[in-house]
Amino acid sequence: MSKTVAKYQQYAEYKDSGVEWLGEIPSHWQTKKLKFILLDLVRGPFGSALKKEFFLDSGFKVYEQKNCIRNDVTIGNSYISKKMFQELDRFSIRENDLLMSCSGTIGKVVRVPESFEQGIINQALLIMRLNKNIVDLNYFLHVFRSSDIQNQIKDNTQGGAMQNLVATDIFKSISITVPKIEEQTQIANFLDHETAKIDNLIEKQQQLIQLLKEKRQAVISNAVTKGLNPNVPMKDSGVEWLGEVPEHWTVSKFGYISQVVRGGSPRPAGDPTLFNGDYSPWVTVAEITKDDELYLTSTETFLTKKGSEQCRVFQAGTLLLSNSGATLGVPKILCINANANDGVVGFEDLRIDTVYAYFYLSVLTNDLRERVKQGSGQPNLNTDIVKAISITIPPVNEIKEIVADIKKKIDHFAKLMKSAESAIQLMQERRTALISAAVTGKIDVRNWQNPNNNNEAKTEFSA
Repeated sequence: MSKTVAKYQQYAEYKDSGVEWLGEIPSHWQTKKLKFILLDLVRGPFGSALKKEFFLDSGFKVYEQKNCIRNDVTIGNSYISKKMFQELDRFSIRENDLLMSCSGTIGKVVRVPESFEQGIINQALLIMRLNKNIVDLNYFLHVFRSSDIQNQIKDNTQGGAMQNLVATDIFKSISITVPKIEEQTQIANFLDHETAKIDNLIEKQQQLIQLLKEKRQAVISNAVTKGLNPNVPMKDSGVEWLGEVPEHWTVSKFGYISQVVRGGSPRPAGDPTLFNGDYSPWVTVAEITKDDELYLTSTETFLTKKGSEQCRVFQAGTLLLSNSGATLGVPKILCINANANDGVVGFEDLRIDTVYAYFYLSVLTNDLRERVKQGSGQPNLNTDIVKAISITIPPVNEIKEIVADIKKKIDHFAKLMKSAESAIQLMQERRTALISAAVTGKIDVRNWQNPNNNNEAKTEFSA
C-alpha cells in the first residue's frame, strides 16, 4: 500500500468483486454495470444532422468537446436556431446531466450545473443521466474520473490518431463499485476535501513555474537590451519600444546583418510523392514552438527527395523564426540540415552570435505578434517585417559575456522549474492513488470528519 493511503484504516472484511481488475472489495459493497445505473445514455447527433453551416452567433447553445476537456460548460460560442433545437430535442441537456467526450479525447466528463444555457450536445459528446436512488452524483464523478475507469474506457475505444468510443452497449458494460448511498456521499465528501487540498498545492507549484518563467524572461530581456553593467552610461536607442541602451552599443536591423529567407512547401500539398518520406527533415511551425529549448535537433516528419528538391534547405546552425499563426515570433536554432515550410523564416549569413540573436528574439515574441495583428485573421510576418526588426549589437566580447550569463541564470531557473514539475507529478500521483483507494474500498473513510466543520485548520496531507 502506498504512503498516501497507508495512514487510513481498511475495512474489516472483504470479498471477491467478481471483476478481474478490481479484485477484492468491502464485503457489504456491490458492483454494478453502468447500464444498471443509468436512466438514459444519449449519443450526440450524426454529423449530417448538425453541420457547421447551421451554426449561428446566438440562439440555443451547442456543447462541444472543450466543455468536457476544460470541465467548464460556460465556454463555447456555437449556437443553433429554436427550430433546429426543437428538432434535435432528444440531444438537449438538463441539470445534473454528465456530458462525456467520446471522440478524440475520450472519457472527459463535465457536470451540468443548476444554471446553464439551454442547448444540445454535438456528435462528439454523449449524455449520461444517473439513477440518483442508486448512485450519488459526486461519488460517481470521482469513480468515473479515476484511473481504473478511465483505463476501461480507453480499452473500449477504436481508431488510430482520432480515437472513438465503440458501441454504447460495450461502454454500458463497464463496472463500478456501489456502496450504500450514505457511504457514497461520505466518500465523495472526503475526496472533495482531500483533493481540493492537493489541487491547491498543485496550483501553487504551477504559479511558481509561471513566476519563474516570467523572471527568466525578464533576465533575458534586461541582458540583451540593457547589458550586465547597471552603471554604464545610456543613450536613446531611437526605437520606441526598446528605449535606452548602453551608450557604446549600436542598434541595427536583422535585414542589415543577415539574409532573411522564408521557407517554402512542396506543391501540390497533397502529393504523396513529396511528403511523408525519409530523405530530408521537415520543419514546421509546430516543430519550432513545441518546447522552450534553444535547439531543434530532430523532426517528426520528413520529405521525400523529390519534395526536398522543390524547396530551400536550411543548414545546421541557422536561426529560425515562426512567422505565422498564434505562436508567431518563436525562435529556434537548427542543429540539422532541413527543409522548412513557408510558416518559417531563416536568418542566413547571420553576422552576430546566433545564440545572442536567439535570446534577443525570444523576448520579442509577444511584441511581434501585437505589431502585425490585422483584423480577426491570424497574424503573419513577411520577410520585410522581419528584416525591419531592430536588434541591439554590443561589442563581441560583451556578447559572449551576456550569453554566458543568460545561460547560467536560465539553467538555474530550469532546475527550479524541474523541481516544481516533479512536485506536481508526485502530487498528481498521490491524488490518483487516493481516489482509487477510496472508490475501490481499499481504505475506510466512514468515520472521517471534515475538519472545516469544527473550524480546525490542521493539514492532513503533506506534500
